[in-house]
Amino acid sequence: MRRTLALLAVASTSMVTLAFLIPLALVVKETAYDRATGDAQRQASALVPVLVITWEHDKLMLAIRQTDLGAQDRIAVHLGNGTKVGNARAPQAEVDKAFARARSDDWVTKDDYYLLRPVTFDRDRMAVIEVRMQASELSRGVAPSWAVLTGVASVLVLGSVFVGDRLGARLVLATQRLGEAATRLGKGDLSVRIQPAGPHELVKVGAAFNRMADRVNQLLSAEREMAADLSHRLRTPLTALRLTLDHLGPGAEPSKAALGRLEHEVDAIISAARQPSRTVGFAHCDAAEVLRTRVAFWSALAEDQHRAWELIGASEPVPAPVAATELSAVIDALLGNVFRHTPEGSAFTVTLHQGSGMVGILVADAGHGIPDPEIALERGASGSGSTGLGLDIARRLAESTGGSLRIRTSSWGGAQIQLWLRTAEQPQSPPNERRLVRRKRA
Repeated sequence: MRRTLALLAVASTSMVTLAFLIPLALVVKETAYDRATGDAQRQASALVPVLVITWEHDKLMLAIRQTDLGAQDRIAVHLGNGTKVGNARAPQAEVDKAFARARSDDWVTKDDYYLLRPVTFDRDRMAVIEVRMQASELSRGVAPSWAVLTGVASVLVLGSVFVGDRLGARLVLATQRLGEAATRLGKGDLSVRIQPAGPHELVKVGAAFNRMADRVNQLLSAEREMAADLSHRLRTPLTALRLTLDHLGPGAEPSKAALGRLEHEVDAIISAARQPSRTVGFAHCDAAEVLRTRVAFWSALAEDQHRAWELIGASEPVPAPVAATELSAVIDALLGNVFRHTPEGSAFTVTLHQGSGMVGILVADAGHGIPDPEIALERGASGSGSTGLGLDIARRLAESTGGSLRIRTSSWGGAQIQLWLRTAEQPQSPPNERRLVRRKRA
């Protein structure tokens, strides 16, 4: 932006400067020309009174020598009787024309400037005064004047660039600070604030940004408190259920173990909800380890329901750009859907795939499939009697990394949920391309 403002200052100042500089340069040149020719006319006119008094050769030469150009042998007098006084250089044809037309004439050669000034006294007496000066005298002082004008114009242009750059630096610095703060806020740093600076409009934008960040903090705090309160309310029925299981004796031990795991998950939810928001973009985990842990957890229930299961591709560490707790919650949601929406005995597989810049987790089952994948991906929409939030949670986790969630048909004819997490930074599309994509989607 600073470069653009500097170029704008150069363009605008240059146009204004040229609009005055070119006419002024022409005036300087014309003034120098008029000064030189006027000087020649004056020195020629100085000989007219002498010609009125006498045509004697010696007296005319004395008068010629007393002029500046005459002292340099650059003035001559052509008398009507054919006599020439002084160092005459003008072509005779031009002198004859001056006698015939009885008016002044001038011309410029490569080296000299000539002026022929006719003087008429009566019908029989006529003379032509020849004035010759160097052609360089016609432009004397023009080059230095043009150099001064060019220097003044350059100073004006450089001064405008300096002023424009200082104003642009103030604007650019304030804009960069606002952009960096917005980037940090987008990555999850809710503590970021800026000191509004710059032009009045950017000050208002900075103040609005701070208010927005404060509001986001308030809303997230309220959401965390509500999630913690809702999770805490589960403790009462869980406590009652534990007391009931205590009265059932040793046969309820498996149920007590399951209840213990449930209480552990509720405690983890309450603890996570009470904590401030984590900065997005810095959490990483081993996707293979998370899958092994969660599939082992669900395997007990799979054996009770006589489900065949298989975990593929999780033998080696596979880094994923999300927190382990968030990935665990998503895997639990996807496997929970398998147990909830497929008949007992339906097999399922969990496949971990590591590609170029992507990590894929594929959960396939041998159920009846998903009739309408688009509706299933809508938040809160479910055609199977559940909350409809499981797939939406998985989709949001995938999109937070630049990935996606896809619903396909498995090799058994059931559903295959593909969770793709992007591990490499997604390249920015050119502005024109982004506009084209938006138009296509519209």
